[in-house]
Amino acid sequence: MNPETRIAELGLVLPQPPAAAGSYVPSVRTGNLLYCAGTLPMADGKLTHTGQVGKEQTVQTGAKAAEACALNTLANVKAALGSLDRVARIVFVSGFVNAVDGFAESPAVINGASDLFVKVFGDAGRHARAAVAVNGLPRGATAEIHAVVEIKP
Repeated sequence: MNPETRIAELGLVLPQPPAAAGSYVPSVRTGNLLYCAGTLPMADGKLTHTGQVGKEQTVQTGAKAAEACALNTLANVKAALGSLDRVARIVFVSGFVNAVDGFAESPAVINGASDLFVKVFGDAGRHARAAVAVNGLPRGATAEIHAVVEIKP
């Protein structure tokens, strides 16, 4: 099934690719790999989730923030490749969770992104991953996702 059709079936909308917020580009291709810069939980140019998990956000709302990050990552992938049909697999995801000191549930938060990749790409969405709690993210965002994507030949 076409990944973009699958996104629509999930009741989601692929957003416009977020603009780079600094001295970087949204993605870099080398060989058959696309390295995607970090994305925040954005919709219509605004953050959807701010604050720390364990304070202003819960694990569940943090997972929705991670899902929004993943959707923005897919928007950047589509912008770079022209179509999500060109994705062979999601290779690696780095997930960062803005959380209170001692927060130990970052894997549950980053599952929001991982689960979306699997829903969209099936087994090709399964990936290696890091899920790290930090004491702050750009603009006070609740989560940030980075991804490495393999491109079909």
